[in-house]
Amino acid sequence: MAVGKKAKNAAKTTKGKVKESTGKAVGNESLEMKGRAEQVAGDAKQTGRKAKDTLKH
Repeated sequence: MAVGKKAKNAAKTTKGKVKESTGKAVGNESLEMKGRAEQVAGDAKQTGRKAKDTLKH
């Protein structure tokens, strides 16, 4: 997996976790849901990249 893209996807997942935690802390359900969605998107991209890399070898 390209290091830059891996880091970008990991950062997106982490950013989503922060948003979710912040949303829980302040009672903002919208922010919490946006954080969860961002985590899912980051995880999906990481999984797609890993599958792509696996097929290359």
